[in-house]
Amino acid sequence: MNPSDIALRTKLLQLECHFTWDLTKESADLSDLQTRLEEQIELDLGKKAGAIRSYCFLAYVRYLQGFPDDALTNLLKSEEKGREYHGDDCEPFLIVTYGNLAWLHYHRGSYPQCESYLEKLVDIKEKFPPTASPTELHPDVYGQKGWTYLKWAHKYYERAKQCFEKALEQEPDESEWNAGYAIALYRTEDYNTRPEDSLAVKQLRRAIELNPEDAVLKVLLGLRLAVFKEHDEAERLIEEALEMDSSNPHVIRYVGKYFRKSGSVDRSIALLKRAVERTNNSAFLHHQLALCYKKKKTNLFYAGGAKGKGREVGQLIKQCIYHLQLATTLKSNFILAMAELALHYGQSKDIDRAEEMFQETFKAAKENHDNVQVVHHYYGEFQQYYNKSQALAIKHYKECMTLGFNTFQGSRSALSLKKMAEKRLDRNPTDGEAFGILGFVHRAEGEKRQALECYEKALQFDFNNDEYLSALCDLRLSLQ
Repeated sequence: MNPSDIALRTKLLQLECHFTWDLTKESADLSDLQTRLEEQIELDLGKKAGAIRSYCFLAYVRYLQGFPDDALTNLLKSEEKGREYHGDDCEPFLIVTYGNLAWLHYHRGSYPQCESYLEKLVDIKEKFPPTASPTELHPDVYGQKGWTYLKWAHKYYERAKQCFEKALEQEPDESEWNAGYAIALYRTEDYNTRPEDSLAVKQLRRAIELNPEDAVLKVLLGLRLAVFKEHDEAERLIEEALEMDSSNPHVIRYVGKYFRKSGSVDRSIALLKRAVERTNNSAFLHHQLALCYKKKKTNLFYAGGAKGKGREVGQLIKQCIYHLQLATTLKSNFILAMAELALHYGQSKDIDRAEEMFQETFKAAKENHDNVQVVHHYYGEFQQYYNKSQALAIKHYKECMTLGFNTFQGSRSALSLKKMAEKRLDRNPTDGEAFGILGFVHRAEGEKRQALECYEKALQFDFNNDEYLSALCDLRLSLQ
C-alpha cells in the first residue's frame, strides 16, 4: 500500500458510519436484517428520519452480501430522502450516508468519488461544529448508531444504550432518541428489577409522552407492566395500541406476545397468523407462534388434560417444530428458536436430532456470545426429561446458574435443581450429592448459612469431595 493509499484509508477509518462501527458480519443474520429493513421502509415506520436511516443501513447490509450496486442505489435513496425531508438543512442528517458512500467508492476503486465525499464531510464539520467538545458527534449520528446496534445483534444492546444517552445529552426532547433509549432499556433491563426501580418503564412513559402516536412503545410498556402485575394499565395500553395501528406487524407481534403471556393464547395465535399473512418471512412471528402452541401444550398438562389427548399434544408439538424450523431458516443463529427447536425434537423422541441441534446451538451461542445461559438451561431440561441423564441435567443447570442467577433462566435452573435434590432426599436422606446440590443453590442465592449447613451434611456422606470442602472453606471464611 503506497503512502497516498495509507493516507486515504486513515481518513476513512476516522469516519462515523457503518463501515467503522465494528459490526461483525458473523454476529448478524444479513438476510433477516435485509428483510426487516425492507419491511420498515415499506411501512415507513420511522417516517422522515427512519427512511434516511433505513436506506443507509440497508445499503451496508447489501454491501456485505456482495451487492455493491444495490448498496450504492440505497445510499443515493438515503441522500434523496435527506434532501426531500430537510431541504437546505439536510447535511448533518447525511453524515453517516456520506461516510458509507466514501467507503463504498473506496472499495469499488472509485477514488475521486471517495475523496469527494470526504471533502463533503469536512465541509459539514466546519459548518456544523460540535458545541461541547471536538470529539462530540452530531446527535443524528449517535442516534443512527444506536438504532443500528439495536437491530444488529443482542450483544450490541449496551452500546445502543450508550449512543442514545449521548444523543439525548444534546437533544433531550427528541422523540426518536427517547424511543430508541426506551427500547434499549426494555431489552436490557434485569429480569428481577423491582417495579419502582424500572428505568425501562420510566423511559417508555417519557417516550410515549413525547410521541403519543407510537403504538409499539405502548405495547412494550404494556408488556413490562404486565411483568409487574399492573394488569389494568397494561390491558388499556395494549387495546389502545391495537386500535391505533392494528395493521402494523410490529404492533401485532408484540400484542400477540402480550396475549400469550396473559393467557389469551388463541387470541394471540389469531393475531400472529394475521401478521404472518402480511409478512410471512418474519422469523420473530414464527417464533412467537411456536411459543403459543407450546403454551397450549403446557396448558393441557397443567390442566390434567393431556392424558388421553396424545394426538392433540402430538399435533401441537408438530406445530411448534414447524414454526421453529421456519424461524431458524429465516434467521440463522436465532439462538432462542434453535434451543426451543432442539428441545422439541427431544420431546418428539427424536433424540439424535435433538442432540445434534443442541451442539449446533451451543456452537453458535458461544461464537456470538448470545444467550449461552438459555442454551444451558434448555439442554438441562432435555437431559432431565427426554434423554434421562440426571447427571448431565445437573451439570448444565449449574452452568446456567453460574452465568447469572438473577435472570429468568437462572431462577428456573435453581428451581429445577432444588426439586431434583429434594426428591432424591425423600428417597434417600443420606444422599450426599443432593445436599451438595442444595448447598450450591443456596450459595448462589446468597443464603450462606443454609449453604454451609447443606455442604456440612454433604460431607457427612461424601467426606472426600473436594468441591464440597472448597465451598465449605470459602463459606466459613466469608462468615467470619
